[in-house]
This record gives sequence, structure tokens and C-alpha cells, in this order.
Amino acid sequence: MTQAVALAQLGNSSVNFRNRIINGDMRIDQRNAGASVSTTTSAYSVDRWLPYAGQTSKMTAQQNAGSVTPPAGFVNYLGITSSSAYSVLSSDIFGVFQYIEGYNVADLGWGSANAQPITLSFWVRSSLTGTFGGALRNSAPDRSYPFTYTISSANTWEYKTITIPGDTSGTWLTTNGVGIRLQFGLGVGSNFSGTAGAWSAGNFISATGATSVVGTSGATFYITGVQLEKGSVTTSFEYRLYGTELALCQRYFEKSYVSGTVPATVTEVGVAHTLVGNSAGNPASNVYFKVSKRTTPTELSIYSPITGTIAKVRNSTAGADENSTVYGTSENGFAALGSTSTSATCFRFQWTAGSEL
Repeated sequence: MTQAVALAQLGNSSVNFRNRIINGDMRIDQRNAGASVSTTTSAYSVDRWLPYAGQTSKMTAQQNAGSVTPPAGFVNYLGITSSSAYSVLSSDIFGVFQYIEGYNVADLGWGSANAQPITLSFWVRSSLTGTFGGALRNSAPDRSYPFTYTISSANTWEYKTITIPGDTSGTWLTTNGVGIRLQFGLGVGSNFSGTAGAWSAGNFISATGATSVVGTSGATFYITGVQLEKGSVTTSFEYRLYGTELALCQRYFEKSYVSGTVPATVTEVGVAHTLVGNSAGNPASNVYFKVSKRTTPTELSIYSPITGTIAKVRNSTAGADENSTVYGTSENGFAALGSTSTSATCFRFQWTAGSEL
């Protein structure tokens, strides 16, 4: 059996990468290992998914929040829970976002006469019913397509599909920048809400009149099986091998900690280390990423494996933490530097690196 035939037998989903969404089934959670996150503008929940909150303490996000049974064929979902009954102001934004890299949507031809349609599909469940909203935007963002969908039954998984024409106007990046912004609105003010079902020159996160999840205390919004694919025909969710999906996530976030261990945890499993001999100068340890990052990481943190303290390495010879710095950072790795050196000193540390869009 040739390698090509073997790969083909894994199924179309393992070969063609129809789904431009990464971690659409919410199974990878490197940062939190299933723990709840109090949402802010930059606190990721499951990998590649950013629950965005313009106001603090209004909602939480968690893999498998509420421990309900996912739709058939799925094990995980992303759950949002409203923390209060908040009346959204005109400039407020609450939602769940994924930004798709331009390289991964370049073939859509958006911004040209040959712009191709896309189909968005997903499973959703909420304690609320009614018309919900979301949108697609470009990087600028000055082009938007607000959309709506209806949740008919409370606390019931429902499958939704939305076909969206390609945008023939505007600038759509085809590089390692933001190609397409996908967002599901959970409470969006009038300044960022637009007319559903058409492309417009504006910065819209959701559709006018959409349901506000954060408007009801304790309201829930669960989502999984998110797929965005080229064309106007909906296909079944593309299941990729776990290792493949993890590697796709690691282009944007990677850690030295083993799977299931939250960064800053006190543990020596997975540590990087360096041994310093008699040479003069501070000790340095080179770290090489498993997956090349989208760009030079903008988030790079060092942790002591003994105390979990950030920006510290462990000096095993001295039995104490000491300050650390990093240098030579690129999309392929970095070097960590300790602040002292003696003969045969051993330095140990954990790390995280992120280059999200």
C-alpha cells in the first residue's frame, strides 16, 4: 500500500483540510486544561477561541461548562455562562471569536471579482431562545457581514448552517496576518451591530436586534463543531487526527508543560534545563519549538518549576529562583538566560510561547 493510498483511507477530512477553523470541536485546551476562565479582552479559553468581554466580571468561559452531553459525535464544547444581568451599552462587545490566518483563506479570493462563497456550520445550545447574531470581518476591520440564526428550543443542541457570499470589495489579507475574523455575538452594542445578510463598509460584530446572552444572569451559550468551508454546500464536520489538530494549535500557542497541566503549575515534568561548566558568563539554554510559530511570539513567559513564579529560572546549585531574561527569539525558538553562573550550575525552567492573531 502506498503512502498516498494510506492517507486517502484516513478519509477526506484528513487530507484536504476543508475546515478553515482550527479546534472547531473544542478538544484542545492547552492554557486551562478544562478550568473556567473569567473573560477579558485577551484571555483565551480553549485553543484558538477568544471569549471577548468589553466589561469585566460579566461572563465566564470553560471547556464543557455545565457538563451537559455534547451532540452525537462530539466529546467537547465551549461553554459561556453569564455572570450577571448586564444591560449592554452602545459601545460594548461580548462574544466568542476566532481569527483565521490569511494563508489559510487565500484561495477564497475575497476582495476580487472571483470571490468565493463560504458555508459556516456549527452546533449550538443555549438556555435562551430567539434570534442570535454574529459576523465575519476583515483585518482592517472595515468590511463586515453580520448574520443571524435562530435557537428554537432552550437547552437543546441545534445544528445551524449559514452560506455567505464572498466579498468582492475591501482588502483581505493573504499573509500570516488576520485573513478573516469570525465572531459569535453574546451581547453587542448598537455601535457594532449591523444589518444581517449583506456585506457592508463597517466594523460590525453582530446583527442588529440579536439576543444578548450577558443580559440574563446565569444564561448559557454552548458551541461546538464549528466549520467554515469554501463553497455553498454544507459537508459533515471534518475530524482531524488529534496530533494534527494539536500541531495546528501550536502554531499559535505552545508550552513546555505536558498535556493537561496548566502553565505556572509547580512541576518539573517537561522542564527545559541547562548545565553550566567552568566557562565564564551567564548560562543560556536554547529552546526549539515543536511547531514554527505564525510569527515571532508576542507572548513569551518563563516559569520556575519549583515555585511557579513567572520570569524566574531555578538555580539548582543554589536551591533558589533567580531572575531570567530571554533573547534571540524567533518563530523557531528562543534562548533563556540566568543571572548568575558558577561551575556545574544547573538551571531549570518551564515556558509558554504565543503568537495569536
